Amino acid sequence: MLPVDAALPALLAALADGRNAVLVAPPGAGKTTRVPPALLQAGWAAGRRIIVLEPRRLAARAAAERMAAERGERVGDSIGLRMRAQSLTGRATRIEVVTEGVFARMILADPALDGIAAVIFDEYHERSLDADLGLALALDAQGGLREDLRLVAMSATLDGARVARLLADAPLVESAGRAFPVATHHLGRDVHRPLEQAVADAVLTALRGGDGSLLVFLPGAREIRRTESLLRERLSDPSIMLAPLHGTMDFAEQRRAIEPAPPGRRKIVLATSIAETSLTIEGVRIVVDCGLARVPRYDPASGLTGLATVRVSQAAAEQRRGRAGRTEAGVCYRLWAEEETRALQPFATSEILEADLAPLALALAEWGVQEPSALRWLDPPPPAAFAEARGLLRDLGALDAEGRITAGGRALARLPLPPRLAHMLLAAAPEETWLAARLAVLLTERGLGGGDVDLRHRLAAFDTDRSRRASDARRLAAGWQRSVGGESQAGNSMRAGAVLAQAYPDRIAEARPGRAGEFRLANGRGAMLDPTDALAGEAYLVAAELVGGVTRGRITAAAPISVAEIEADFAAAIVVADEVRFDTTTKSVRARRLRRLGALVLQEMPLARPEPAAVTAALGDGIRALGLDALPWTDELNRWRERVAFLRRLDGEDWPDVGTSALAATLDRWLLPYLVGKRALNEISAGDLTVALHGLLPHALQRRLDKAAPPTWMAPSGRAHAVDYAATGGPTVSVRVQELFGLGEHPRIAEGREPLTLALLSPAQRPVQVTRDLPGFWRGSYQAVRAEMRGRYPKHPWPDDPLRAPPTTRAKPRG
Repeated sequence: MLPVDAALPALLAALADGRNAVLVAPPGAGKTTRVPPALLQAGWAAGRRIIVLEPRRLAARAAAERMAAERGERVGDSIGLRMRAQSLTGRATRIEVVTEGVFARMILADPALDGIAAVIFDEYHERSLDADLGLALALDAQGGLREDLRLVAMSATLDGARVARLLADAPLVESAGRAFPVATHHLGRDVHRPLEQAVADAVLTALRGGDGSLLVFLPGAREIRRTESLLRERLSDPSIMLAPLHGTMDFAEQRRAIEPAPPGRRKIVLATSIAETSLTIEGVRIVVDCGLARVPRYDPASGLTGLATVRVSQAAAEQRRGRAGRTEAGVCYRLWAEEETRALQPFATSEILEADLAPLALALAEWGVQEPSALRWLDPPPPAAFAEARGLLRDLGALDAEGRITAGGRALARLPLPPRLAHMLLAAAPEETWLAARLAVLLTERGLGGGDVDLRHRLAAFDTDRSRRASDARRLAAGWQRSVGGESQAGNSMRAGAVLAQAYPDRIAEARPGRAGEFRLANGRGAMLDPTDALAGEAYLVAAELVGGVTRGRITAAAPISVAEIEADFAAAIVVADEVRFDTTTKSVRARRLRRLGALVLQEMPLARPEPAAVTAALGDGIRALGLDALPWTDELNRWRERVAFLRRLDGEDWPDVGTSALAATLDRWLLPYLVGKRALNEISAGDLTVALHGLLPHALQRRLDKAAPPTWMAPSGRAHAVDYAATGGPTVSVRVQELFGLGEHPRIAEGREPLTLALLSPAQRPVQVTRDLPGFWRGSYQAVRAEMRGRYPKHPWPDDPLRAPPTTRAKPRG
């Protein structure tokens, strides 16, 4: 008797009265193996099959084997299994466990799901792209083709109410589950220490703290290998076994990890999130959780999917904790502080919000839907990512301009591969289909062929790998090859780059001269390799996988390609164009004729006679890039601009705006017409700039400028003084006091509308006073200034009545 058995009557009643239901049952309740046989006994299921979807192949196989064992059968009898590279079903099969991707292909091939009574979405909380797509299509089929089809969503940690609303307000059935307590200890973690060291310490603490086997959660295979290495160094007890568990392992190795430890021994299972759900690892009563997971993140702008290490959700943390209490009381050690749990997001972000949507867009087009809004989603696909996916499919010829699927698109859809890889297989020459199929396997089955960046080396390792997983993968590749009409299993792996380029033309990469390991992709983005990697010396590569930053990713899988191969295979995409641009290094215009593939320059030649207008425009681009300060300004030109700016402030828009921002914005109108024939910044003279600037003023304004804002002011002494139009207090003249004797009126400019600011100086050119009222100065503070200055400058005149004294620039005569 399992805990979920108590909830089965309510579930069966819900499906008898309606078509859909949601079942929430904690880990260990038995929902995966108990619900499908129970539904099979319902009258509405008579003579038809039950489909059970599992998010991972390991979980699918384990579920099928468990149900078959409980019936005393083998998988393939009444309990079937179907996943990529393997199908075990027969005429007697009534329950079929399938992976989510396989179900998406099933319903696209048979929208009515003929002969199927119910579809169970197990562990739906994981929210894979295939699960969301499968549920959306199943709901659509239920609404239009199969009113009698039953749909059930199951999980231990599910936002049940939200899913129930999606399933037309379906009943929500809950199972209490076993009540085995799990004691939880929060150990915290120093984020500056390597993760594997902290995990190894926690494992040793857990071993001392209790009996039973351990399940240790780590983000990925790399951390598993490092933690395993540390533990092998620190463990001396021969009864303790270490067992890695991740998705890139052979199934035989995975099986050894989930089997119970032999009597008298303890097992430490080092696992990724693959062990969160659907699996019961016998004998585990201790969980060590680092609190991290590695998930794919897709960037629509770059077209790249990278792996990101993220904090787990509260739901995932609870799933992991629950692994310790499936068969008896357990213990969970968490490598974070207790208060941090509240900061975790409640549920994991669904893959549909962060994945490459090209497979989904192709599937919807095959279904006959052009817009996702025509279907029901828990989270609809993001519009920007969906639009980018449709753009890729149009580039591959899979969709027409209106978004409808083409014959080529249907050919792509028949292959159970991402659209890029399906296109690669279809585009391969007959003698290269085996090479294309094997490359597709290596890029979709992580871990096969090893981890060498050079895919040619992975191919060689894959071809000689005699493991069960590799043999299954080769059979899978052979099936894909046959589906596109290929037969021969010959092929030159040295052509791997040319074949890959059909899938990733935007990721053909050109080495940057003088920068070992750095490449520019055809899509304009940067990529890098370890400079010591042999591929770093290649002139051109095709980067099949990149991780890390969007602008500068790290290449993790690639193969070289030659210029001749690029020229032969992408002749239609190569563009010959003249490029005339400003080189900021030489500060001159560079004219070239280029043969380009996207952002890559395959060949360049000097352009002897570029279009004059293009040269002038490029020179303008250079001036804008360097800033107007790069032009040959003189003091006279700057003062001219200050005079014009003064009158614009006074009179408004009758005068042009000659500020730096305005001149930069209107460069094409006022300067470039005077630069025709020039190709470098040093060819522009101050005279060119003067003529261009003066051209901004009509002749009448030029005459008025000299009258209203003269560059100099003539003092009564007969000396001309420059007017500073940029001074803070308005137009200002600096002049010695003696030069103003006899002047009874304050000087003015702008046709008498604006007083000049007089900065009065001593005979030694030192500031004395600033005034905008000279008569007031004579009447007022002059006497105080006179008293001070007479003592300091006795050789200079300081008359009692400055209005009656003659202006002078000289000292008093001797004697």
